[in-house]
Amino acid sequence: MADETTTEEPREDGRYELDQERVHEIVDAAHAGEAELVAELLEPLHPADIADLLEQVEYQDRVAILKVYEPEIDGEILSEIDDSIREEVIGLLSPGVLTDAMRALESDDVVDILEDLEEPQQQAILKTLEDSDRLAVQQALNWPEYSAGRLMQREVVAGPEHWTVGEAIDYLRSRDDLPADFYHMTLVDPRHRPVANVTLGKILGHPRDVKLQDIAEETFRTIEATEDEGDVAYAFNQYHLISAPVVDPDGRLVGVITIDDAMIVLDQEHEEDILRLAGVSDESSLADKVIATTKRRFPWLAVNLVTAILASLVIAMFEDTIAQFVALAVLMPIVASMGGNAGTQSLTVAVRAIATKDLTGSNVLRVIRREVLVGLVNGVLFAIMMGAVGVIWFGTPMLGVVIALAMVINLVVAGLAGTVIPIILDKLKIDPALASGAFVTTVTDVVGFFAFLGLAAAMLL
Repeated sequence: MADETTTEEPREDGRYELDQERVHEIVDAAHAGEAELVAELLEPLHPADIADLLEQVEYQDRVAILKVYEPEIDGEILSEIDDSIREEVIGLLSPGVLTDAMRALESDDVVDILEDLEEPQQQAILKTLEDSDRLAVQQALNWPEYSAGRLMQREVVAGPEHWTVGEAIDYLRSRDDLPADFYHMTLVDPRHRPVANVTLGKILGHPRDVKLQDIAEETFRTIEATEDEGDVAYAFNQYHLISAPVVDPDGRLVGVITIDDAMIVLDQEHEEDILRLAGVSDESSLADKVIATTKRRFPWLAVNLVTAILASLVIAMFEDTIAQFVALAVLMPIVASMGGNAGTQSLTVAVRAIATKDLTGSNVLRVIRREVLVGLVNGVLFAIMMGAVGVIWFGTPMLGVVIALAMVINLVVAGLAGTVIPIILDKLKIDPALASGAFVTTVTDVVGFFAFLGLAAAMLL
């Protein structure tokens, strides 16, 4: 297995992107069949950088690299590769290489790889594992998808609650099957229920006769195996956990989740929110094919088309008004655009607050009031500017008044809709990051056009 401590030296500009000159050298050497040169060029790279390289190159280049570098592929590289091409990469590896790579991984990393593969590949990989590892992985796969049971690793360092520091040290030194990385020893009662965590630093820093219970961590939380992984990540971030034991429905210790896995989930949650706010599937990747990407984006573009038609129907209601005042056609996109941007700002704040559990029943009215008042203040400021523009540009004072009033109305509604719509969708168990954008855009467009053109019809005709 590759040395996890080996990393490429940061370049002078302080960035950590792959050196494109080196990437080209690797691709050229791979196509030329120069296995030793490819291995030499890849040797300084961290497994995550090698995974990035495989994701960034074309399919033909990826095949060429794997063909010559296959014997050096290890489990760490496979665990770092993006889900979108992982199945493809695994399919290009020989059974022997795949066996060695998977056996070197912790159970949680094996589960992470397997759950994104088709059934035939899952079974093929499971057959390569030793009996004990296969059982641990199969038990993890029995837990619900996106649950703590899928996220945890089965390799746990645990000991009786009555142990002393000396007994713990002797136990750790006698074991040859400890996890590659762990931070705590979990203390359990006679029924194998976790009762406390003790950090390795405290174990090594106290005399042998000190009871482990006396130096246990003050903050101790257990995670239920059925708990959603998003809630697990929130708990780690909120309570500054390093690792936490996972328990089954009877409260017995079945695994442990470490901070690195929790932070990966937290990053994924943030990434999903960003993609969904843009109406893009959270499964999108730069390595995706054209057809797959088109299928994911088409439904949301179709939703946007429907909202655009609704806005056009509002405009059609005031066709005669627009015909008499051509200036309205010039100015009305400004009102809708300003409302859309203001709505997106409020929407983004609300969705993020919901995701981090900062927006609750105790402060929801205050947040809504704040966003409405922000919309009102911004609306008045921009109304003054646009009112002046309307007068100076078209020489019609009343036109300036119309666009000023419409601007205030739409920005207030934008602040209200951008906050209330995500809250309502969340209460209805609909992902606010995924669905809010279309609703908010529709509201701001329809209200913006209706307010502007309706005021124009009432005040200018």
